[in-house]
Amino acid sequence: MKSVLIIGVGQFGSTIAKRMSELRCEVMAVDTDEESINEVLPYVTVANIGDGTNEEFLRSLGIDNFDLCFVALGSLFQSSLEATSLLKELGAKKVISRATNDIQMKFLLRNGADEVVYPEKQMALRIATRYASDSILDFIQLDSNYSIYELVIPKDWYGKTLSQIDIRKKFNINILTLKRNGEVFIPSPDTQMQEGDNVFVIGGIKDIQKCFKF
Repeated sequence: MKSVLIIGVGQFGSTIAKRMSELRCEVMAVDTDEESINEVLPYVTVANIGDGTNEEFLRSLGIDNFDLCFVALGSLFQSSLEATSLLKELGAKKVISRATNDIQMKFLLRNGADEVVYPEKQMALRIATRYASDSILDFIQLDSNYSIYELVIPKDWYGKTLSQIDIRKKFNINILTLKRNGEVFIPSPDTQMQEGDNVFVIGGIKDIQKCFKF
């Protein structure tokens, strides 16, 4: 069970807080806005009204006791920068800060952030990829080379087994799971593909494009 501090509980921060609470993390939420704090209070361990850029306030929280510290102040970049820097000075083990553009990301990394998340850019990339082809249903980028795609299977796969299709050998792509009638399962080499099946595959974009012809 991880102990997590989240500074800023707008839409982004509150979503992180709720999900991490569901995953049985101990979550402390901090925000200057009382209404925002009241909204997250039902599903976090502790919620405090306070200024995440105030050194004395942060010091009172015992920053070095948290496994993760999120700075989720959104468009308040100066505040994000100050909070990120203070957290590291106060002994934070890992600081993850939110940026809204590339310049912010660079400054946050230079001022103490161990990792920077860029949700707008990541969502834009995901949406652009999703709608680039009717075959693509979802997309998760792992790094610059590999991604996971949920794809509609081609018609010429209907009635064939995975061993007959053999896309690992032909295209250097691995099928992770198969979705059929809303249920996801790990297929065997003898699993016969059916119309309406979707597959989750991992591989390089060029190999996947070549295999699925988009």
